[in-house]
Amino acid sequence: MTPLLTVNLLRVLFITFCATVGAAVSSALQNNVWPGLALGIVLGLVVVLVDRVLKGFSLRAFSSASFGLLIGLLFSKLLVASDVLHYLPETTQWLVRLIVYSIFGYLGMMLAMRSNRDEFSLIIPYVRFTRETTQHEPLVIDTNIIIDGRVAELCATGFLSRSLIVPRFVLGELQTLADARDPIKRERGKRGLEILNQLQRSKDVDLTIHQSADDAPDSQVDARLVQCAKMLKARLLTNDHALCQIARLQQVPALNLNDLTHALRPQLLVGDEIELHLTKEGREQHQAVGYLADGTMIVVNHGRPHVGKTKPVVVSSALQTSGGRLIFAELSNGDGSEATER
Repeated sequence: MTPLLTVNLLRVLFITFCATVGAAVSSALQNNVWPGLALGIVLGLVVVLVDRVLKGFSLRAFSSASFGLLIGLLFSKLLVASDVLHYLPETTQWLVRLIVYSIFGYLGMMLAMRSNRDEFSLIIPYVRFTRETTQHEPLVIDTNIIIDGRVAELCATGFLSRSLIVPRFVLGELQTLADARDPIKRERGKRGLEILNQLQRSKDVDLTIHQSADDAPDSQVDARLVQCAKMLKARLLTNDHALCQIARLQQVPALNLNDLTHALRPQLLVGDEIELHLTKEGREQHQAVGYLADGTMIVVNHGRPHVGKTKPVVVSSALQTSGGRLIFAELSNGDGSEATER
C-alpha cells in the first residue's frame, strides 16, 4: 500500500470514528442520531483540513515551537507577576495579560523554530544533540543515476549514504522508457528496472520508494526531484549538470557523479610508464590510438606497427591547451611520443 493511500485511509477512518462518536452521544442525549452524526463529520473534516494545512510542519518543528512557547510563557509569567498591573481595573488587567501572553508566546515559538540544535545548548548547557554526518543523510536519486548502475558499488564503499530514495515519479519514468517503441529507450528502461531490483535485494543499500502526498504530476521531473529532496531534507545525487546547478540555486545539496569521476581520473606525470592497448591507427601515418580505463584517448607515436597489441609507453611531457590537456609520451624503448587529449 502506498503512503498516500495509507494516509487517505486513516483520514477516512478518523472521520468515520468522529461521526460514530457524535451519533452515539446525540442518541444518548436527544434520542436522535442525525445532529450528532453531522457534527461529528464536520469536526472530522475540520481536523483533516488542519492536518492538510500543517503538512509541512514536522515533529521537529512542533517540538521546537512547544519549547519556545514554554519560554515565552515563562517570561510572560514573570512580567505579570511583577504586579505592574496592580493599579489597573480588573477588565484592563485581563486584556493586558492576554496581550502579553500572546506576544511572548509567539516570539518564543518563532525564535525557537529559527534556531538550530546547537543553539539550544546555550539554554540547556549539559544537553548536546548528536550531529548527523553527511555520510548518513539520505540521497534522492534520479533516472540517469539508476540507469548508470554505479551507485550500488559506490554506496557499498561507504563514501556515500546507504539510504537511497527513489521518488514514485522516477519509477514511472523508468516504466515509460521500458514500454517505449524506441529500442534504445526500451533497453535503458529495462536496465533501470533491473538495477532497482538489484538495489532492493542488496544488503549494502537501504532503498525506499517515496511518493509525496502533494506531488504535482503536471510539473517537470527536474523540478519535482528538487522539491522532493528539499521536502525530505535529503541530498540529490545525479549526473545531470543542469539539474545539479538548479538544485544548488535552490539551496538543495546536490552531488554530481560525473564530478566524482572526473576527480578520480588518473593524473599522468612525466616519467610515468603505463601499459596501453593500441586499438586503432592514428591520424598520422606512424601513429596508433589507445584508451585508458576512463576513456581518455592516447595517440602513440610510432605505434602503428603495434596496433592490436599492448605496449608500455612512457609519459614525456604534458601541455594544457584550450581544447584540453595534451600528454606526450614515448614507447618504452624510446622510439616514439604520444599525445593524449582529455
